[in-house]
Amino acid sequence: MNKRMFIDFANLKRMAEQSAAVTQSCSCSDAQALAWRQIPLTLELDQFEEVGTLVADPYAEPAFKEYHPAGTRLQSDDAPIAPRYYPANLSQVLRCVKCSRLYLRYTEGGGYFTEVRLRALRPQLLVDAPL
Repeated sequence: MNKRMFIDFANLKRMAEQSAAVTQSCSCSDAQALAWRQIPLTLELDQFEEVGTLVADPYAEPAFKEYHPAGTRLQSDDAPIAPRYYPANLSQVLRCVKCSRLYLRYTEGGGYFTEVRLRALRPQLLVDAPL
């Protein structure tokens, strides 16, 4: 069984800062995944490798509460990334194998569908907000 490595806030912040420092052009950054969005058809999941998870306890019932103190929405480019809140609390951290930029990925599930969503890990949006 492959156990996913949990990434705490301090390490997530450090990783996000390293990702933000990447300057090379790449199809992953061209996708403009600033807000949570369906993975664009121009990208394939095999372009990314999983480096860890923000799921603190895979056996605990996750919180579905969102964190938007400034009135943003899940689809807002400037919505905070609060690891204890939905959907970050259900996310894996992915690294682009071409350029090393980091992204968050989670699977949105509805009544009749599932959709893999992606968002760039941007350090200026990270918030260590308690539940």
